[in-house]
Amino acid sequence: MTIRDALLRARRRPRHFGAGSPTIFRGDGYEFVELRGYVPGDDVRRIDWASTARSGELQTRVVLEDVTLTLAAILDASTSMRVGRKRPLLTAAREALADWFGAATAEDRCIRVAGGSITPAALQRGSRRAVALRDDAGEFDLTRSMRTAYAALPRGTALLAISDWYDLDAALDRELAGLGARFDCTALIARDPWYEQLPLAGIVRLRGVEGGAARGYIGARERAAYHAAVRAREASLLRRFEAANWRTGILREEEGGASLAAAFGLRS
Repeated sequence: MTIRDALLRARRRPRHFGAGSPTIFRGDGYEFVELRGYVPGDDVRRIDWASTARSGELQTRVVLEDVTLTLAAILDASTSMRVGRKRPLLTAAREALADWFGAATAEDRCIRVAGGSITPAALQRGSRRAVALRDDAGEFDLTRSMRTAYAALPRGTALLAISDWYDLDAALDRELAGLGARFDCTALIARDPWYEQLPLAGIVRLRGVEGGAARGYIGARERAAYHAAVRAREASLLRRFEAANWRTGILREEEGGASLAAAFGLRS
């Protein structure tokens, strides 16, 4: 199964009519394709009882359903996404974004949400598998991006948002819920590069990636407190997104594409 298949199978899957393609989904009044044996998960309304009576086994009507997707994405390219142990988190985020838009077919729409605007995703000519990505200019504004997505994207859009979500304060939970009700939303949460272990000890000078500096002592107690705080923050974010009807996944520094696949329960 691919990411596109997973989106089409989801309860919240968007449906926009476009070029026809045979799928396993049952439409209402679309062109009949064939009969086949019933498999678990088939819509019981599509069971052909006359054929079932003749064959002695359940038979399902397969129809031609027109399905296209609108794939949209918000990418946090702020300074805090440019940190990492061996490579920046933003590099993994770009890989996940490339796989997201790479899942599109020729009939699908691909849209980037950047602050106060939406634009077609930049795709290299001749292929939707190769995606030319360019970081958003200026500072990343999470609230503005989410509000732009809500106002400008068509209902039912499959929306991917990738960020470390440091700007996601509690006041934005209502925004999350609104997006989760309107779109098929997936959040990739960038995992802290020092999630497993903080590699500092003794008296150290710390410099924030987005400004500020401090000097202090880090020992076993401080490392344990950092370890607990990082895990608590990630768990809290997962709960908030799930409560708002978002699909969730963890963006790992070393495997951007695999992180996106895992959010859909797929192997890379």
